[in-house]
Amino acid sequence: MKRIGKIAAACLIVLGAGTTTAFADACSGHSHDTASALGAGGGALVGGLASHSIVGAVVGGVAGGFAGNAIARSNDCRHRYSYRDSYGRRHYYYR
Repeated sequence: MKRIGKIAAACLIVLGAGTTTAFADACSGHSHDTASALGAGGGALVGGLASHSIVGAVVGGVAGGFAGNAIARSNDCRHRYSYRDSYGRRHYYYR
């Protein structure tokens, strides 16, 4: 009976973590739900296959969701700007 309670508690934690939305970031205003979902799915797959347990799949899914969201934010917020100096050469920078 203790085992069923632990599994039910783990499911509630995963359900609670999975239902939160990925908030839109300040630099672009886009949400990153797709990247979070793909990261969570891939992380759960890798975690489950690597550990051969449900706990590994849950941990991998949570870590993959956070990683997918972070990567999407990083790619989305990185803008390339350029300017010309007094000699006419173009210089690029990221902000």
